[in-house]
Amino acid sequence: MEKKNGNFLAIAIMFFLFMMISFVTGLQNPFGVIVKQQFSATNLMSQLGNAANFIAYAFMGLPAGLILSKKGYKFTALSAVAVGLVGVTITFLSGKAGNFGVYLLGAFVSGFSMCMLNTVVNPMLNTLGGGGNKGNQLIQWGGSCNSLAATICPVFVGYLIGEVSQDTKIADANPALFIAMGIFALAFIIILLSDIPEPELAAAAASADAPKEGTMATIKGALSYKHFVFGIIAIFLYVGVEVGIPNFVNLYMTSSAIGISAAVAGTIVGMYWFLMLCGRLVGASVGGKVSSKAMMTTVGCLAVVLLLLGMFLGNSTTVRFPAITSELKFSLEAIPIGVMFFVLCGLCTSVMWGAIFNLAVEGLGKYTSVASGIFMVMVCGGGILPLIQGGVADATGENYLLSYVVILIAVIYIVWYALMGSKPAKTE
Repeated sequence: MEKKNGNFLAIAIMFFLFMMISFVTGLQNPFGVIVKQQFSATNLMSQLGNAANFIAYAFMGLPAGLILSKKGYKFTALSAVAVGLVGVTITFLSGKAGNFGVYLLGAFVSGFSMCMLNTVVNPMLNTLGGGGNKGNQLIQWGGSCNSLAATICPVFVGYLIGEVSQDTKIADANPALFIAMGIFALAFIIILLSDIPEPELAAAAASADAPKEGTMATIKGALSYKHFVFGIIAIFLYVGVEVGIPNFVNLYMTSSAIGISAAVAGTIVGMYWFLMLCGRLVGASVGGKVSSKAMMTTVGCLAVVLLLLGMFLGNSTTVRFPAITSELKFSLEAIPIGVMFFVLCGLCTSVMWGAIFNLAVEGLGKYTSVASGIFMVMVCGGGILPLIQGGVADATGENYLLSYVVILIAVIYIVWYALMGSKPAKTE
């Protein structure tokens, strides 16, 4: 009974951290709209804050995995929360200073925190679930918490921005930054006072007398599995897909060609994350019975269809979509039909992270911890793919619809990974 209660508390803490990751990372979506106005930025430049946030993963992914294996879950989580508080504070100060460079620094530091937290929550939930389908199921439940915070963030910041104009500034979003600071401070106290299981430290203590592999040898060991190598490419592309779809939906709707307010656009973007929440709840419910491969193949093929419909139908007609206006009133707003199909992709992207992680670490054994760190390095795709998408939009005269070809190619690879590349195999 004591062990079950301990596991329940540990799972609850991991779910809470999942929400923190999403809320702070999600700030970069509406901030892209803000900095485009405040600093007269191009579409590519508007994604630099998002890029800084995700590229931090490339620097911190492996160190975070090593910290986890040597210091355990609690130390790593506390360190991540402290760094996150610093990062959000820098973002707040960038609004005071009106400095684009300070804003990028804040996003970069916040990215270090998000990377460390991701390194903790994914393997721990997988471990608490016993791996396999049950491990994937817990990750899907954690992802549902992640999506809940992601749904709230763009709606809230969109309301704070209101109508997009040349006077739109980072300081408009200060209440959201204060909430983020409060979340980090509260989380630090909760984690500090909690008793978190340390399976990594226990395993290290049990094998204290065994010969140790060096860091590079451990990394090489993980990379000797072909399905893991294909998996980290898939996760690189997946995070770019997850972030790129809503980021450019926001830019597209608030552009002069469409002219939708940031409040309404934020609600539409929030709907994308809400659909991810719904998808993850379904994924968590069936995750113990349906294989990760079948799950990812199904949603991947559906995503290809939805992306093609969004790109080709575009603004050919409009549909009424539920939204909240800047006056905090519910209404059915007219949006391009293409946006509706892009938003529906949230149902597909919802379960991809857990499924890819679950398939990629299958059979890695002692290399699972360092594999999690390598996974975090590849999360930088969430910063790189939107930059490429922004470059395509700029090069084609702000043709946001055509820019989704970047997302389409990435999803096609993910479908291939589910069908063929995920078969466990070790390189000879």
